[in-house]
Amino acid sequence: MSYSRPSAAFHGAANGWLIVLVALWFAGGCAAYQFGSRSMFRDDIRTIYVPVARNETFRHDLGPRLTEAVIRQIELRTPYKVTGDPAADSMLQIRVVDQWKRVLTESESDDPRALDAVITATVRWSDRGGGPLLQNEVAIPDQLGTMLKQGTRYVPEAGQSVQTALQESIDDLADRIVAQMELRW
Repeated sequence: MSYSRPSAAFHGAANGWLIVLVALWFAGGCAAYQFGSRSMFRDDIRTIYVPVARNETFRHDLGPRLTEAVIRQIELRTPYKVTGDPAADSMLQIRVVDQWKRVLTESESDDPRALDAVITATVRWSDRGGGPLLQNEVAIPDQLGTMLKQGTRYVPEAGQSVQTALQESIDDLADRIVAQMELRW
């Protein structure tokens, strides 16, 4: 009995069909997925109204600074358009509820060497009907919505100030607020 080897053309055709089948399998499996930043956010929302954050701390400028940082992050990272119209598709309300600094280390003469500057805010993102849009939002009595806390370490001896630390906390907090607007997997 003699055995004949298949021709090179047969192997090429078989490999070609195998590649086509694998490509179809991958394409069919990924048909429901979307690509790009748009897939990370709700498609039923196009506009967001962001009123100036209410500030319940003694630092009067935290509300406007946090609002500005959040608007900048929304415009930069999301497909949503921030508008000044309260009749927008949704509203993002922010309330700064606490701000404090804590001494971490002291010098021998009790001067602070390293401190933490911390900002706490509550956030509520709602649709036109007032329904919550944040997926992690939990109803807390007497609270606006989801509570987020952000701190930054600073060292006065190195020339860092509480204002620069607070600005870094504000920017990080704005980043976390916008991250809460992403859809969960």
